[in-house]
Amino acid sequence: MKKETYLQNSWIVAVLALICCALWGSAFPCIKIGYEMFSIPSDAAGSQILFAGYRFAIAGVLVILFGSILQKRFLFPRKDAWGKVWKLSMFQTVLQYLFFYIGLAHTSGVKGAIIVGTGSLVAVLVASLIFRQEKLTLPKLVGCLVGLAGVVAANLTGGGLDFEFRWNGEGFVFLSVISYACSSAVIKKYSQQENPVMLSGYQFLMGGLIMIVCGIMMGGKVTGFTFPSAMMLFYLGFLSATAYTIWGILLKYNNVSKVAIYGFMNPVIGVLLSAVMLGEGEEAFSLKNVGALLLVSIGILIVNLWKKEK
Repeated sequence: MKKETYLQNSWIVAVLALICCALWGSAFPCIKIGYEMFSIPSDAAGSQILFAGYRFAIAGVLVILFGSILQKRFLFPRKDAWGKVWKLSMFQTVLQYLFFYIGLAHTSGVKGAIIVGTGSLVAVLVASLIFRQEKLTLPKLVGCLVGLAGVVAANLTGGGLDFEFRWNGEGFVFLSVISYACSSAVIKKYSQQENPVMLSGYQFLMGGLIMIVCGIMMGGKVTGFTFPSAMMLFYLGFLSATAYTIWGILLKYNNVSKVAIYGFMNPVIGVLLSAVMLGEGEEAFSLKNVGALLLVSIGILIVNLWKKEK
């Protein structure tokens, strides 16, 4: 079976995309544990950005290293590819996470998680309406809305959801979502001419270094390096390296909607893993979480099992 056909198989896409979602989902509790290990307060945006910069720089080194080993040559962008790496780095790493960390410091965790959960829907809209990479069909829209309902269900608490809007809070988190959506369309476009593994590695390294500088300029500090804390930081770099590289390869061979719809699993898996890893196991399989998982699964099925586009 040719690589293109193999990576377009719906079952292969599902397995690989869910592996990515499981890795990204584990980032939610691991980042929180990492903050505790490095004594980073929840409102210390500069330290959080510096921490993220270390994580993504490590991810970039890992992708470049393993990509070079697999291809038996050192991965290095051609002269005309550096502009693509720069643009992808801005969308996928720098802008996405700068807006995310600053915005999250000015909004509630629940509202932030729900806004981030709109990422898959926004990615489909951006790919369809702005980049014109595919058609926006009713099944795609319905599937995304059902999946979004699952994300909302997973994150709503007994206190409900207020509708207060702050430009530097909810506004910045939504700009982070738009940046993520643009990165999905950009990596699909650029991976047609460039190696997606190379793009992933160098955009991470470049973005990580930029975020390190930004974090230091904002007064951020990351202290308390021990073997366990260093291993946690390494794991966060590893999961980003693995998940984003696989995701980029899937986007190269499939419509954005076919891949992006699985992104609704990220916050749901994050809620489940957080409940288990942070000592709240009794909450993991509550009726709310099971219902959220069911809604997201239905949304994925609507997008992937509907009659193929002509």
